[in-house]
Amino acid sequence: MRWLIDGYNVIRRDPELSAAETRGLEAGRAELLRLLARVAARLSDDFTVVFDGARRGGGAPAGGRVQVIFSRPPETADDVLRRLAATLRDGAIVVTSDRAVQDSAHRAGAAVLNAEAFVEAATEPADEADDVEEDDTSPRRGPHRRPSREARATERALRRLRGR
Repeated sequence: MRWLIDGYNVIRRDPELSAAETRGLEAGRAELLRLLARVAARLSDDFTVVFDGARRGGGAPAGGRVQVIFSRPPETADDVLRRLAATLRDGAIVVTSDRAVQDSAHRAGAAVLNAEAFVEAATEPADEADDVEEDDTSPRRGPHRRPSREARATERALRRLRGR
């Protein structure tokens, strides 16, 4: 499975990552890459982070199972994410809160996870993840309502990220 991460979108949706970015774009990117390196160490998945623009600062590339791509103008990071999602289809999980990218990824058959849910699941302590229980105490009434294919794919991505 390959996770496609909308880099700046994720950074700007999380208070801690956003605070790191106030020190500079490179600091925000470095903090996101550290988070992804910790997640990649737990999972056997590959991660591709896409940022807008050419790489300007120093800093080492992520390495390992975390790949960094900078879009080349006039192409945007959103364009790159759409193209990768269309190529990988159901082998991809796209992480973004950008509605247009989410819609495009859904049409391509990729699972979609919004940035906030991704960061929350990625930073959740392991013991808390194990304590989360499904609320299945309500009686079933009426016809069974199966969640949509997209909702099921999102839930699978969250379970994978949480290690369950």
